[in-house]
Amino acid sequence: MGTGTNAKRLFYGSCFALISTALSFSIRAGILKQLGEELSFSAEQLGFINSMWFLGFPISMVIGGLIYHKVGGKVIMQFAFFAHAIGIIMTIYATSYAGLLVSTLLIGLGNGCTEAACNPMIADAFKGSKMSTMLNRFHMWFPGGIVIGSLLSNFMTAEEMSWQSQIWMIMIPTVIYAVLFWGQSWPKAKVKEAATIGSNLQAMLSPLFIFMLICMALTAISEFGPQQWSGLILEKSGANPMLILALVTGLMAVARFFGGAVVKKFDQTGVLLGSAILATIGIYLFSTQTGEMAYVAAVFFALGVAYFWPNMIGFVADKIPKSGALGMSIIGAVGMFANSIFSPIIGGWIDTDKAAAEANGLTGDQLDLVAGQATLGSMVTFPAILIVLFTVLYFWVKSRKNTKEVVSA
Repeated sequence: MGTGTNAKRLFYGSCFALISTALSFSIRAGILKQLGEELSFSAEQLGFINSMWFLGFPISMVIGGLIYHKVGGKVIMQFAFFAHAIGIIMTIYATSYAGLLVSTLLIGLGNGCTEAACNPMIADAFKGSKMSTMLNRFHMWFPGGIVIGSLLSNFMTAEEMSWQSQIWMIMIPTVIYAVLFWGQSWPKAKVKEAATIGSNLQAMLSPLFIFMLICMALTAISEFGPQQWSGLILEKSGANPMLILALVTGLMAVARFFGGAVVKKFDQTGVLLGSAILATIGIYLFSTQTGEMAYVAAVFFALGVAYFWPNMIGFVADKIPKSGALGMSIIGAVGMFANSIFSPIIGGWIDTDKAAAEANGLTGDQLDLVAGQATLGSMVTFPAILIVLFTVLYFWVKSRKNTKEVVSA
């Protein structure tokens, strides 16, 4: 099926669904100030509204993984469209805090369904190295969509267009993916045992899968942790945060487009190890450099984190196939959940580092810069640990492969 028209149409539909996810992330961030001013929300209320996006994501990913082989990816994406469409419309016409909480949760649920349905579909529809290529190209549309959404929101805000009109933009890729998925049949599981929950759970209790859960938590924090705080920190260092965002997400999209060839040459284990090394260098440079060198740091960081998410998913699909759709959903949900746990912890680090900087007599921008860079210095720990873990993984998988070859001979 990997070369058929149906597989290509399903893949394109998946890409537009992920663009909807990315636009909901970037445009919502862009309209936050307008939303707060027009509806008189506090920063705390806006924070809780945003948290609904992150809450809905892992919930629907896990549920979607559990029911994928029972109801099919087609039904899950039908619910995703319903959740996206109703969530978008409710957001546009919302006048209350409770209404926005519900609408954002619905959009988050739709986003999680996209990951739960499309990752296993791509794994089943494409074979061998083609699967890695298509998974990387699918996931390139998250950073790619963030670039599109950020530029779109920036332009529409500059033109003094309403936040409601910006939210309407999310409906465009939503309608497109619904049309592309309409009437299409979805591929069956490549590995028969992957279609049963019992086999999924047995595979997920293996040491390798549990090891990958730990790695996934660290890769997600390494990717999303620095990005949440680097904008504020880099603004104080003389770099342009919007240019840094465009550079990081743009490079991630390009890197993921060519991800299949990279994986074919180095395997997922080699790619993940190389990514950890580059991410460590990038975050270290963010924590020590200012001005123009921040753009150099952004290049290292982008090339480091670009391959984390798609190749963690691809590794599970390729090396632990009996875990099935549930395994891919659980691994992604753990990444999101770990990030939600560590966000307040990282915020606490910033508070502590600010207090230490204040004790040294620093104030204003210098205070924010020194405290922020100290926090980024702490974040270097995450990808540094991954260098060790992925080195272990590289030789672990290599030994498993050699053992299988001996047994086959």
